[in-house]
Parts: sequence; C-alpha cells; structure tokens
Amino acid sequence: MTDLLVHVVKILVVFHVVLIVVAYMTLAERKVSAWMQERVGPNRVGFRGLLQPIADGLKFIFKEEMVPGHVDKLIYTLAPVFVMVPAFLGMAVIPFGRELHLPFLDAPVPMVIADLDVGILFVLAISSLSVYGIVLGGWASNSKYSMMGGIRSSAQMISYEVCMGLSLIGLFLLDESLSLMEVVRLQAEGDGWWHIFNQPVPFVIFLIAGFAETNRLPFDMPEAETELVAGYHTEYSSMKFAMFFMGEYAAMVVFSMLITALFLGGYDIPFVDWAAHDSLGWDLLAILSFAVKVAAFLFLFLWIRWTLPRFRFDQLMDLGWKIFLPATLGWILITGAWVTVIEPWWSAS
Repeated sequence: MTDLLVHVVKILVVFHVVLIVVAYMTLAERKVSAWMQERVGPNRVGFRGLLQPIADGLKFIFKEEMVPGHVDKLIYTLAPVFVMVPAFLGMAVIPFGRELHLPFLDAPVPMVIADLDVGILFVLAISSLSVYGIVLGGWASNSKYSMMGGIRSSAQMISYEVCMGLSLIGLFLLDESLSLMEVVRLQAEGDGWWHIFNQPVPFVIFLIAGFAETNRLPFDMPEAETELVAGYHTEYSSMKFAMFFMGEYAAMVVFSMLITALFLGGYDIPFVDWAAHDSLGWDLLAILSFAVKVAAFLFLFLWIRWTLPRFRFDQLMDLGWKIFLPATLGWILITGAWVTVIEPWWSAS
C-alpha cells in the first residue's frame, strides 16, 4: 500500500510541476523575446506579468469554440489529444534526481516514475507518436494550409527521428544499458565523465534533432506562419488550440530532461562524491541540479527561436539525410572500434 501511495504521489507531483513549467514557458517565451528585442513584454497581469499564464489559460477555457463545418469532427477533436498525451507520457521514465531518503519511509524513493530497462526506447517510441496528432489534425481540418503542415511534419519527423536514434547507439555501446537510471548512475558514480565529453558529435546531432522533433525554430516548417498561416492548427481555436501548444512546450520540457540525463549526468554535480552523501539535503540538491540543467536547455530553445531564421525545406532535408545520417553512422563505427578493439588493447598494454 505504501509503495502504491508513493507512486501516485510521484505521478501527481511530476505532472503538476510540468504543467506549471509549461504554463510559465509561455510567459518566458514572451519575456525572452521582449528582452532580446529591447521591449518590456507582458507586465500588466500580476506582479510584472507573473499571472499572465493564468489569465491566458482562463481565456482559452472560456473562449467560444469554433468548429468549422467542413472538418472531420471526430478526428479533428482527437488530434490535439494525440499531440499532448505522448509528450507527458515521455517524462515517466526520465530520472530527475537520485534516491530520496525520507525519514518517515523505510526505503529510499527513486526519483523516477517508472525505471524501465528499455527506458530510452520508450521515450523515442512515445515521442514519435505525437506526429500522428499533427498529421491527423492537418488532414481532418480539410484545409490546404493545415494539410501541408501535416505533410511537412511527417517528413521532418521521419528524417530526424532516424538520426536521433542512431546518435545514441555509441552512448549505449559504452554504458551497455538502455536504462536511463543506469546511464545517469554511470555518469555520476562511474568514471565521472559526462557523455557530452566522450560523445560530443552525438550530443550536437541529438540536440539539433531535438529542435526538429519539437517543431521549434529553425525547424518550425509544420507551422511556418509566413507560408502556411499557422500550419496544422490553422482551423483550431479555444482549448483545442491550447492543447497543441501544451503538447509543444511539454515536448520541449521532456527533451530537455532527456538530453540532461543522457549527456549531462542528470543530477550529477562535478567533483561531488555522491556515495559519501546520503542525506535528504544532498538528495534535494541533486533534484535542484537537474532542474537547473533543464532550465538552461529550455532557455536555449527560446534563445535559438529569436536568433536564427527558418530553414528552407530542402535545406532541412539535406541536413538530416546528407550530413547527420552519415555522421551518426561514422560515429557508431568509431565507438564500436573503441569498445571492441582499442580499449581492450589499451587496457592490456
């Protein structure tokens, strides 16, 4: 009974924290863009605009919903759900701290909702499902702009999902595990090397592919306001429109958590011997360390959006198939040679 209660509490806490982060990412987006363009940004609702996300949420809830008569109503209604739900499911297997030692519990609590042996495969599989919501939303809207956005999204996902998955093979050849908990533990308590240092090329490819997977600039071809009005969600309004954006920002949060766990040691802090510290204070510090790294990547999302222009579609395809795919395959060969030949010979000598 205690274990069940612990799992329920973890699910509720993580879900609500991510919901709050998603809400305030909309404010951060507007504030960062205003800062970069020497503007003020939202500053009317609450102290310095801090209640603006709540006002926006209430506006979406009470706004009249318009459903065009020419849409396929069932699929049109389900498409935003298919975008939002996979984004939130992905965070279930990502560890956001080490085991939490609470004084009123006999056993420490792992800071992950579900520790799967194939955690990374679960995240990649679930995250790729969101494209179905975009494609279905574009098709069900019965609009040429929406349909074009859905087609672009499917082509973009296929191109960069391949590179994203292949970029992680070298990492798992080194760790010999597909469990995200084990990957983080080896970086924090093993040889002390984060994978950003021994897997720099996959880190760069994974980072850029993540921008493409979340449809963020300079890879926002499915929306492309200057070309497609708003792309796949042109015909949406009210809460259905908001669910598309919640899915996008939740995907940004999940991707930031994932790249932190895979390449930046998760909760690890340089030069800290975690084996010597098992108190509640150090456990909370580990969660804070993870949160700071995730926040840095979320800021990078915003920074890139207001810095770089959008790629042309042919440039996007060339980057994925002609540069990233050969680079990932070459790096797999290099890592495989290191693991099977060079490292054993080096250790023997």
